[in-house]
Amino acid sequence: MQAKQDNRRRAYWLKTLHEWHWISAALCLLGMILFSVTGITLNHASQIEAKPAITSKNASLPKPMADALRAQAEAAGKSDNKDAKTAPLPAPLQEWFKREWSVDTGGREAEWSDEEVYVSLPRPGGDAWLRINVQDGEAEYELTDRGWISYFNDLHKGRHTGAAWSWFIDIFAVAALLFSITGLFILKMHAGNRPLTWPVVGLGVIAPFLLAILFIH
Repeated sequence: MQAKQDNRRRAYWLKTLHEWHWISAALCLLGMILFSVTGITLNHASQIEAKPAITSKNASLPKPMADALRAQAEAAGKSDNKDAKTAPLPAPLQEWFKREWSVDTGGREAEWSDEEVYVSLPRPGGDAWLRINVQDGEAEYELTDRGWISYFNDLHKGRHTGAAWSWFIDIFAVAALLFSITGLFILKMHAGNRPLTWPVVGLGVIAPFLLAILFIH
């Protein structure tokens, strides 16, 4: 009777572990592929050539916008308030850049001075910036695109990816932990019929540890 109860309990836990294992595997499948491939490209970054493509644009702001920008820049220059020196571009100006150049500043903070307004626009796989001369209203934009490999490498590192991708990385990490932990328990429950289970697990634990101790200085 006790043996039957033990078998039922074991079957229940094994079924539960398998369910959590496949669910976590499904959730982190794409992330596992992405982070594995980009792990290789990052490890060989010096051997993968990247030819940045640079796009530059120049234009003069409409006079009303240039005058309003000059007044705001002069006020920021005289102000002791740090928020005034790092305020976003005015909404009409943001809309103008989006319409004319397809550049979305997204309410990002700008650096204000008496001479210029500068907006840094970093992004995965590249960089960009926008600069406006306060005195004459001349605007300059430059976009550097380092290619798809650099883009995915930055996704791997979470570089300039925003809050949504940061949440994805956290959820993926939790799913990967569940996948690994449930896999370990499944191994434990099958270890009696698989003699190589613990030697292989031990090798997977000890090998990175030894490499770090012996070859990383």
